[in-house]
Amino acid sequence: MLGAFPVFAQTTVTPTATGSNITPPVSSIHPNTVNSTPVQSSPNKLKRGIVIANTITENVAKTTTLSKFFNAMQTAGLTETFKSTGPVTLFVPDDQSFEKIPGKLDTLLRPDHKFELIAFITYHAVAGKLTSRDIIKQVSRHKNLATFTTISGGKLTAKIDAGGNLVLIDENGGQSTVTQKDMLQSNGMLFVINAVLSPKNRLL
Repeated sequence: MLGAFPVFAQTTVTPTATGSNITPPVSSIHPNTVNSTPVQSSPNKLKRGIVIANTITENVAKTTTLSKFFNAMQTAGLTETFKSTGPVTLFVPDDQSFEKIPGKLDTLLRPDHKFELIAFITYHAVAGKLTSRDIIKQVSRHKNLATFTTISGGKLTAKIDAGGNLVLIDENGGQSTVTQKDMLQSNGMLFVINAVLSPKNRLL
């Protein structure tokens, strides 16, 4: 399973739309709620701290409000994966997101849950360098719903809510709002979201 990760890291093709699904040209590795008012972005502190020349791993590592996700990346052995060429788009839940699911991340961090942890982390990643404009364009083309295939092989659905927020919907119907967008990395794009995304087998 781990050996399959370099496949996505080497692709340079942007995901293309097929109907309402957007499928990246990459092999699968198979390892909340949202209000309707505009979400205020987190203070510019996060964006100011992002260094475009850095990789996703390097920028997540030095952002204190993303420490829980980075710790999960380290435990899963994926820090080198997210340092590689890519490109890849990563939707990172902030630390407050994990406070909504107390104790559940601790379970995934146990050694006997490593493969589930890998699947959880890569469920937040999509092959290609996607901007919010790219995502919104696909949402508009497909009646306010566009589906993306994640690196883990799962599905994420994007929509625009009544307040104009970009919202991601996981396979269990859980919703997460984008609070920071379009943070360019040397190997892709970084977004920050306000809730954890969970694949269909309910790892969390």
